[in-house]
Amino acid sequence: MATKDAATTDTRGQDPRRIDDDSGRPAEPAVPVRQSAVRTLLRLWPYVRPVRARWASAAAIAVVASCLGLVFPLVLKWIVDGPVTDHDPGGVWLGAGVLLALGVAEALLFGLRRWLVARPLASVEAALRADLYRHLQRLPVSFHDRWASGQLLSRATTDLMVVRMFLAFPLTFLIVNGVTIAAGLALLVAQDWGLGLVLLAPAVPLIAVCYRFEHGYAEASRRAQDQVGDLTTVVEESVLGIRIIKGFGRHRSQARAFKDLSRTLRGTELVKARLLAGILAVITLLPEVALGAALVLGTVQVADGDLSAGTLVAFLSTALALRWPIESIGFLLAMSQEAATATRRYFEVMDEPEEDPRVRGAEDARGGDGLRFEGVAFRYPDAAEDSEPTLGHIDLHVRSGETMALVGATGSGKTTLTALVPRLYDVTAGRITLDGRDITAIPREELRTLVSMAFEEPTLFSATVAENVLMGAVDATPDQVDRALGVAQAGFVRHLPDGADTEVGEQGLSLSGGQRQRLALARSVVGEPRFLILDDPLSALDVHTEAAVEAALRQVLADSTALVVAHRPSTVLLADRVALLCEGRVTAVGTHHELLRTSAEYRHLMSGETAGDREEAARA
Repeated sequence: MATKDAATTDTRGQDPRRIDDDSGRPAEPAVPVRQSAVRTLLRLWPYVRPVRARWASAAAIAVVASCLGLVFPLVLKWIVDGPVTDHDPGGVWLGAGVLLALGVAEALLFGLRRWLVARPLASVEAALRADLYRHLQRLPVSFHDRWASGQLLSRATTDLMVVRMFLAFPLTFLIVNGVTIAAGLALLVAQDWGLGLVLLAPAVPLIAVCYRFEHGYAEASRRAQDQVGDLTTVVEESVLGIRIIKGFGRHRSQARAFKDLSRTLRGTELVKARLLAGILAVITLLPEVALGAALVLGTVQVADGDLSAGTLVAFLSTALALRWPIESIGFLLAMSQEAATATRRYFEVMDEPEEDPRVRGAEDARGGDGLRFEGVAFRYPDAAEDSEPTLGHIDLHVRSGETMALVGATGSGKTTLTALVPRLYDVTAGRITLDGRDITAIPREELRTLVSMAFEEPTLFSATVAENVLMGAVDATPDQVDRALGVAQAGFVRHLPDGADTEVGEQGLSLSGGQRQRLALARSVVGEPRFLILDDPLSALDVHTEAAVEAALRQVLADSTALVVAHRPSTVLLADRVALLCEGRVTAVGTHHELLRTSAEYRHLMSGETAGDREEAARA
């Protein structure tokens, strides 16, 4: 199975992640898929559509508020050419009152815009995050094998925050400033077409510079956001693995790894800062030069009597009013590129195909009862096509009500075989049946109520003991929970501060390994499943607790068809029969005592465990 590399980046973006397969060879990087920022951002429309009326209203209000600023120069022209020239104090006070009223109206309109967009855009972000979480739960296990958890966390948090900020500010003001600049330039040309053309002269070089900036900043933004995902992965793994880090004194090496990633991210952010500084310098310089030239030409025209002082004041005031809309283009383009990158990263996950909820096979009664593996072969999805399959041509029948132990050396495919039954992975060839029904013909939801699993690693969640157990059967009664805890010999629960209502903390690390394993076992049996898959469920228990659990577990196994991965004779003895797995193939099936007599490999696996088994094998 492919491992998750903490120091890698995304598999599909501008800086694709490289993943080592089981052979240790680095995988080939994915080919970057380039898509325009506009096309990428348009994919957000289904989420924005429900709030489009309120957002459009806010944008319209912002346009009106911004255009009010262009009325100021016209009022100033009237004041200078009218009351000031005519020495009319009353007219000056009237003009001042109009300017004050315009300023108050502009401020109120911008405040109203902010109020209008705050709530709906928060709901857009919440909807995006809810869909991402729902999708992650429905993606196949092979997807989670490939992707680093930090990359997924950064998409669910940082990237969605960037998207919300884009919808609230840059998107609105790209429209607002575009309308304002167009209206302002029209006013400038109307006031004096010659001076207006002087101010329009930088437009072509500005467009060219912005086009080059867009592509360079998009690549740098992608690298930075992927590197944030890498950094998130390192932090998450360091927190979850703090006992290992402290136990082996590896805090310095982890700190160095974190520092290296931080330095890399800092370098990328500095590249972004240099690009942004360059575009801002150009966007500021060219209009300022044009404004200076217009000021000189306008002053000459006023001196020659070809232009009124009020018109020059209005012209310069209009030009100055356009400074912020023009200078903000750099920031707005940068934020838009970051939002496009965040959106692209979001939909990279959303575009991954979910587990197919439809049934694939046709239901029939062929194959008999119980659990059957018929010609089953399996190769992991990320394995090379010419590699040997992990499992090859497995034929195995676990009779109804029977318990079969699965024994084999490390790496023989035992855990992989058990993962095929609830369709955590789908078989590459062959089929698996439950009571004669092909599992591909059973809806996944139904299948996973029929089959219950206890995994080798007893994962618990930040919830109460009872909530963790009830994950095995949400409709189980309190009596069933108590019975499941009894089967798992989890009497320690009664001594916890709040009994079964005690919070066990993240991953249940407040409990011992044996306690976590017993709760995981209780979770697997609470629903009294028809089929039970146990992956070495007693490995963390002491011999006395193990014996007590085995005695109670026999009663549960008697009512289920069970497949139990076992490494010790004590666990094997729970089973009616044993299947020996070697290099992905079943090489022998029989009772424990039969295999001791007939299989040298089985004797080797069981050797040293009990003296009685060795003596019996010697007599045979």
